[in-house]
Amino acid sequence: MSRVLVRIFLSAIFALTCTTGIITHQLRAQTIDELQQNIVDSASQINSLKIDIAKLQNGLIKTGKQKQTLQTMIKTADLNIQKFTKSILLTTTQINQKDKEINRLTGGIATTTNKIGSARSDVGITLSLLDAHDQEPLSLLMLGGTSLSDFFNQAAVLESIRLSLQGKISTLSTLKTNLQSSKDVAQLKREELNTLQNNLAEQKQSLAIARQSQSELLTQTKNTEIGYQKTLTEKKAEQKKFEQDLRSFESQLNLKVSKSSLPQSGTGSLAWPIDDPMITQYFGNTPFATANPQVYNAKGHNAIDLRASPGSVIKSARAGIILGTGNTDVTCPGSSYGKWVFIQHDNGLSTLYAHLSVIKVSKGDHVDMGETVGLSGATGYATGPHLHFGVYASSGAEIASFPSKSCTGRTYTMPVADISAYLNPLSYLSKI
Repeated sequence: MSRVLVRIFLSAIFALTCTTGIITHQLRAQTIDELQQNIVDSASQINSLKIDIAKLQNGLIKTGKQKQTLQTMIKTADLNIQKFTKSILLTTTQINQKDKEINRLTGGIATTTNKIGSARSDVGITLSLLDAHDQEPLSLLMLGGTSLSDFFNQAAVLESIRLSLQGKISTLSTLKTNLQSSKDVAQLKREELNTLQNNLAEQKQSLAIARQSQSELLTQTKNTEIGYQKTLTEKKAEQKKFEQDLRSFESQLNLKVSKSSLPQSGTGSLAWPIDDPMITQYFGNTPFATANPQVYNAKGHNAIDLRASPGSVIKSARAGIILGTGNTDVTCPGSSYGKWVFIQHDNGLSTLYAHLSVIKVSKGDHVDMGETVGLSGATGYATGPHLHFGVYASSGAEIASFPSKSCTGRTYTMPVADISAYLNPLSYLSKI
């Protein structure tokens, strides 16, 4: 075959390859454009849902500042149920959006893969042409009757082919880079999708807890203010008995607190265990603790309390090892921490998360900062749903068992500490 025919043949193949690629791209572009429009629509819906959730959150903040009455508690429960319902819808919409983003990326990856195949084919054909040309030395061409003018014309064509090859190789390299980038983004989207799906499962569980909490509140109080106040009085009496048991046992401990092993205060070595934290009771001799010495035995509050609607996600304040979990209600209902998680960290501190409705970890587990350890509730002694968050010097705290005097014949197993090991959480939490 003459060189002219070879060039015509190669040009035809190249044109056919490019045309096929354009047609394929146009067909995919329609689908990708539709997906892009769906993604834009989803983003608008997501923004609207976030605004609704923010309004409900503001409503919860307002009711949290009001006097504690049955009516306030019911209103809070209703707002919380609405918030979780909206959150579930938001997460579902985000999952659908993430699905569309992944489908769009998958379409783009397929298109790029096709282009890479075409580019490789172009490079291969061009290399074959150059190889055929290079195998005909100048002496053979001249002996074959090729004039010097024709030879230089062919040399110019050859140079053009070489430049074209460089361009095709450059295009192939760019396509490969784009392909890898698209695959990396798609993998990230899949991980985000997996996180959203896990969040959705937790939110559905949280909604069920919120509804159950509301139902239990109405049942226990018989839907009357008198019944509600009676329930509070009974809980305070049980708490008083428990505090006596705990103080008596802790006074016998011989734990040594190593202050040199503690991190410097004010450095924010702990993260907040809940989103949008709002402190409802501080550490130490707070007004509530002073006004209720029968509850705190005049020694102050040994943690901080954070507003936490039933079912709110509770997170580890720092990476660490789960030293233990438990439920004091099994020993003596309504008198202490209820469901609790105790974590030992790497910086000389340990943290306690109490009054949980659900425990998500087990003894011996390693957790990262921000990992879910449970869902909030009102188990144990709690006049309303909240998180009791305690910080301890690890050297002066442990999990131990001691008998209950108020619930005769029962034994508590829970975190205990020397009085000097109770630390103010605000000394180590990051600033809000």
